Amino acid sequence: MTRRAGSTARPAAARRPPQFRHIMVPVDLSDRNERALRIALELARERGGRTTLFHVIHRVPDMAPGELDTFYRRLVGSSERKLRRTARKFADRGLAVRTEVRVGDPPTEIIRATLRERVDLVVMGSHKVRRGDRQRGWGTTSYKVGIFCQCPILLVK
Repeated sequence: MTRRAGSTARPAAARRPPQFRHIMVPVDLSDRNERALRIALELARERGGRTTLFHVIHRVPDMAPGELDTFYRRLVGSSERKLRRTARKFADRGLAVRTEVRVGDPPTEIIRATLRERVDLVVMGSHKVRRGDRQRGWGTTSYKVGIFCQCPILLVK
């Protein structure tokens, strides 16, 4: 029986960085998202992918479903305008970008959207969990998304 020496060289496809065709950036419409947006912009430019800017308006718990419809409609309209302004940074560079606003539980809506939209990468901001925040820290949106999301996640601090 003869043995062949196997090549240790990896095929070209294995050496190439992953192709992220669809990048999702969940944002809370604050200034804290600037770094995550900047990184997502660079990745989209390098990889030629499309980007979805995603915002979730947290639903008020224990309220009758139709009770706050007017309130949520105004919030959705305002959020969509802010996301469109942010999306211009991507569109001005010739990148495909879309925006989406949902009302619900942020981690749940983000995870559902990644599955529904076949997202290849989530780029999102994350904050430090300080000593007094340890109890809250395990319940952050980025932590929950990181645990339950099926695609890769890049957390930006």
